[in-house]
Amino acid sequence: MSSLIRRNPKRSGTQTILLVILACLPGFVALSWYFGWGVFLNVFICVISSTIFEAIAISFKKKLPYYCLKDFSTLLTAVLIGLSLPPLCPWWLPIIGCIVAILIGKYAYGGFGASPFNPAMVGYAVVLLSFPLEMSVWVIPVSVLVEGINHPNIFESLSIVFGMSNSVDGITGATPLDAFKQSSGLLVDQIYQTKTVFSSATLAGVGWEVVNMAFLFGGIFLLQARIFSWHAPLAMMTTISILAMLFWDGGSSVSAGSPLMHLLSGGTMMGAFFIITDPSTSVKTNNAKLVYGALIGLFIF
Repeated sequence: MSSLIRRNPKRSGTQTILLVILACLPGFVALSWYFGWGVFLNVFICVISSTIFEAIAISFKKKLPYYCLKDFSTLLTAVLIGLSLPPLCPWWLPIIGCIVAILIGKYAYGGFGASPFNPAMVGYAVVLLSFPLEMSVWVIPVSVLVEGINHPNIFESLSIVFGMSNSVDGITGATPLDAFKQSSGLLVDQIYQTKTVFSSATLAGVGWEVVNMAFLFGGIFLLQARIFSWHAPLAMMTTISILAMLFWDGGSSVSAGSPLMHLLSGGTMMGAFFIITDPSTSVKTNNAKLVYGALIGLFIF
């Protein structure tokens, strides 16, 4: 965080974190619009549980629990985890992610700024590896739901999240990347014609292209605010684009999809601007950031 303060001496670390949280807002709104109340519930549960676990960890360092409210890094960690999880996932999934993120990803290494890994992504990685089934159930974007079926309202969503209802049939389905993975043997044009996630899309899947553009907008805002430099995000996206072009081959049955599909589906833009730019866990020099971003793009692809 000290590197951010040097970049703009008039801005405190807390102000910087609040700007990053603000920049997440367009992505949060887009996710909520297309995937329903589950996104809000994920973030809400993560914020509450992360604050509690942060207070517990701080108490062991002989500080008053309310001290955690002075540091908005916990709030940012909670928001990033909440935005990464599937909407309407069971309530215990975000709580486990937050336990791991705060107590292991953050305080096992000494607290804020000391961890070699992004705490939010430590929590995400653990739940992804530990609960692959729950992490693979994504809600269908609202614009491609079958006529007569709607996303659950806030009360119905609460019932689903807390296990009082299992009425998720008809509102869950494959993501764009899953659609390609599960469609070996089909031409790209056939995938776009037969998979509902692509039925009303032009680039990367219904809803997902808008969500990624929203995170891109937030990332550009952070670049303009000089929160971080362009080197790592651009290197990551350029590497993904080059590899996608090499494996696209015009849309045959072995095509891996177009560069735009890879840039605007999944969590590409969120990862490029809100994860790999974390100053505490990334490299420092501009040349190193280019290599760092390129390697991340390679591993992602």
